[in-house]
Amino acid sequence: MNRLHARLAGRARPAGGIVSQPEPRSIGRAARGRQLLAGNILCAGHLVEIAAGAHPWDIVPPDAAFAAELHGFGWLDDLAAVPDPAAGVAAQAWVDAWVARHGRGRGPGWDPDIAGRRLIRLLHHAVLLMHARPTGATRALMRTMAAHAVFLAKRWPAATPGLPRIEALTGLLYGAVGLMGMEAHVAPAVAALERACADTVDAGGAIATRNPEELLEVFTLLTWAAAMLAEAGRPVGAGVLGAIERIAPVLRALRHADGGLARFHGGGRGLPGRLDRALASAAVPARPPEALAMGYARLHAGRTSVIVDATPPPARAASHAAHASTLAFELTSGRRPVIVNCGPGRGHGADWRLAARATACHSTLSIEGASSARIAPGGGLLRPAAGLLIEAPVTVTPQLTAREDGMHLLAGHDGYAARFGLTHMRRLHLSATGRALSGEDTLGAMDEVERRAFDRALDRSRLRGVRFAVRFHLHPDVEPALDMGGAAVSLVLRSGEVWVFRHEGGAEMTLERSVYLQSDRLHPRQSRQIVLASSVVDYAAQVTWTLAKAQETPDYLRDTEADDLIGQI
Repeated sequence: MNRLHARLAGRARPAGGIVSQPEPRSIGRAARGRQLLAGNILCAGHLVEIAAGAHPWDIVPPDAAFAAELHGFGWLDDLAAVPDPAAGVAAQAWVDAWVARHGRGRGPGWDPDIAGRRLIRLLHHAVLLMHARPTGATRALMRTMAAHAVFLAKRWPAATPGLPRIEALTGLLYGAVGLMGMEAHVAPAVAALERACADTVDAGGAIATRNPEELLEVFTLLTWAAAMLAEAGRPVGAGVLGAIERIAPVLRALRHADGGLARFHGGGRGLPGRLDRALASAAVPARPPEALAMGYARLHAGRTSVIVDATPPPARAASHAAHASTLAFELTSGRRPVIVNCGPGRGHGADWRLAARATACHSTLSIEGASSARIAPGGGLLRPAAGLLIEAPVTVTPQLTAREDGMHLLAGHDGYAARFGLTHMRRLHLSATGRALSGEDTLGAMDEVERRAFDRALDRSRLRGVRFAVRFHLHPDVEPALDMGGAAVSLVLRSGEVWVFRHEGGAEMTLERSVYLQSDRLHPRQSRQIVLASSVVDYAAQVTWTLAKAQETPDYLRDTEADDLIGQI
């Protein structure tokens, strides 16, 4: 049906002109733009090279994710960010080639969410694309944009609820407001977007997937839609404004001290500057956050932020990309991430995408190498679809309190109770100065049912004990070193700060390899992790640990060390 309606929309009359020219709010990265000019196309974790002067539409896509990203035209933002006339020429040539080949509804890229994403970019960069162009090229582009609006007016209901549907509807709204002759679609588009907001964003400003980066994308699109309507002198729907107001405080709570988002449930840190721009555009006054924001607890003091996954993972269809990360945390000091999760595996192939969802890829406790939730291996008439989370924690009990001596979190989950008869309890305390985080991880059989399950697990181990490990994944820029004869680990940040990790409780501490996964890099980055390993031989075991700034490290450092280039291959 998408193909049929795309072909029909391709017969639409060209738009008579651009009524409302939106600002190019989707800001790209010049480094990525220069890579594109050199013929290096990096999409969805695949690097494809094309000859100088060629266009990418002859590429055979390595997979569907590559094709979706390429046809979504996000690369237009990156080319537009390059202060070189050659970038504008390349942008025009690539768009002209796409219009000639696919502009009348042919070929891939005609899913509603992809088409919506593409129309937004075409309108954002319309001045660049039409600068010094012959009449025929301009008319062809106007016909293609009109076809997008007609297609989206018919097919937006086919988009998956959530972010894809909001992408499709925002694209439709852009076309309806911005293109001459499309005005009749404005009111239906606003009404549909309001319904999508009500379905996607709950009363607390959360989305079902609990993916912070996805929440940012929803928020960004809604702020763009609101700005487009306001600039055109049209009313912005109360449902859209309400969703923006609900999301803003949640995103503030999920933002680390360095401005990046916490990396949970398939989400990354977000494009540099995207969160700050979206919050500034929304102009929603800051207010004290709820105890939990979308299920995450935030501890903060001084220049330190700690964000903890403190509720059960997403359920049912919303768990298709969710991680087994219950009670995992990340810690950032100033501009420098210190403790992290491995991150989203998307863009690094199916194996990494699966591995990244495991508990062992998060800074929390795992038992016998198992995850706190399992991933369904395959579908069937009476079985969940492949990739969904099953046997996940049902009961998670977070208690977050602010005291004079700092912020305190006590939380537990039952994700291991059925298999091992053990409940994981985690206690975290961030000092009032932000210089020290202390933790306590406890495993215990809490009742008679759990004790019987633990006895069975102990029998399976031939009474050697149930092994567990508490992992602390380090950011690649952190330089760790074993100190004090292996009793402590010194962590040196690029800012010059030194943090020291210590533990008690009889666990064995090792420094092991890890990875840091970023969707805008071709390969995983090598990193390290601190691992505390021990066994439960009775009905309870406990490990305590501290992560504190070294005494000689001042509270505030002038951090002038440059970050790595974002998006480098």
